[in-house]
Amino acid sequence: MTIRTRTARRATTGGTAALAALALVLPTTASAAPDRPEEHGIPGSVSAAQDETALREQVRHAARTAQQQVRLKGTPPGRSTPATDALDAGMAKVVTDGAIGVTVRVDSPDLTWRGSAGGRALDKRPPAGWQDRFRVASNTKMMVATLVLQQVEAGTWTLDTRVEDVIPGLLPDHPDVTLRQLLSHTSGMPNGTQELLLPNVEGPEMSDFLAAIGRDYTDQDHVDAVNAFPWTEPGEFVYSNAGYVVLGMLLAARTGEDVGTLLREGVWGPAGMRHTSYPLDPGMPNPALEEDAWVGDGWLELGGFDPDLFRSSGAVVSTTADLNAFTDALISGELVDPALVQEMVTPVTTDMLQYGLGVYRLPDPCSSPEDPQWLYGHDGATYGTLSVAFTSADGTRQLSLGVTGRDLSSLEGRWNINEVLVPALLATCPVSG
Repeated sequence: MTIRTRTARRATTGGTAALAALALVLPTTASAAPDRPEEHGIPGSVSAAQDETALREQVRHAARTAQQQVRLKGTPPGRSTPATDALDAGMAKVVTDGAIGVTVRVDSPDLTWRGSAGGRALDKRPPAGWQDRFRVASNTKMMVATLVLQQVEAGTWTLDTRVEDVIPGLLPDHPDVTLRQLLSHTSGMPNGTQELLLPNVEGPEMSDFLAAIGRDYTDQDHVDAVNAFPWTEPGEFVYSNAGYVVLGMLLAARTGEDVGTLLREGVWGPAGMRHTSYPLDPGMPNPALEEDAWVGDGWLELGGFDPDLFRSSGAVVSTTADLNAFTDALISGELVDPALVQEMVTPVTTDMLQYGLGVYRLPDPCSSPEDPQWLYGHDGATYGTLSVAFTSADGTRQLSLGVTGRDLSSLEGRWNINEVLVPALLATCPVSG
């Protein structure tokens, strides 16, 4: 890839629904997982757990679908009525199928477009707006990875710096874990969210689940959870939220600043992200898409969700405009030296997901078969929201979206994010001729 450089600017329901929701939202890893914690009185299996792995497969499928459509039609869409009509239709489709609200933004040389559909809340009042905030979940990882690479650029660390060298004794059974391994999910560390959450769900009712996701959790709670369970072999890709919590701890220990302050000063300010925050208490700054989830026999209100459950692996709240500004600034070398950006976007693993250091890549549907290119970004999934943010390799095209009203009652879900993601991918393609 070619990195473009610029001057710096730098409802409580019954027990059956509760068990189904718990099974679907607790994360699994992308490969064989170590033994899981005891269910502490929760009957039923959690082996069918659904996490961002399923979302990533949808995102990859969307890229393949968009690529096929470009090649079949011959003329990529750009600033055209069909392109914007397809975006409007896609948003309407996911809302009709059961999502609560959706917001989308596309930025390219040929098209700057922003749109929304549905509502901010269950009653659809007020309507969702293009400027609305939403929980971006694991898109946070790109931002935290940026902070880590800034420390590498400054000479404070190298990618092979060990956790033990920064906070001795933090991972007593795994002293040789490195920054590179944490950034690329290859340390062997378990996911962490499931290990932390399950022991705190005290019964089979939905109220027990809500109480568990509304608790205050510390960074050390996350670390203690993964230290108590077996790890896989280093080098194997095992998606780990806890790994990014550890990275946040390392950054705080090195700088003496909390992660929110570091993000504001090192990422959001230089990238011009004026509506992004790092809340560690329930609630979000307005205007925002409220989080609710469908659990089969009713809606689950998630206003009490505490982002301490994710912390530096996924607590950020942002907008589509700010996400596009971030991926643009990152890929363009405005936040990290271009040589280190190249390191970030180069896949460490390619078997299941082409994941680098806090970033993964997809085939760029706008590129030709003779000169294939990539999109770079991430996705995110909370209990009520799905989100996606990607940029082209040259930094000229970005897209991002957030959808609330996640269906936790089945693996398939009532609505498909690709209904809006595919037209968003296609809309970034340049107008031919």
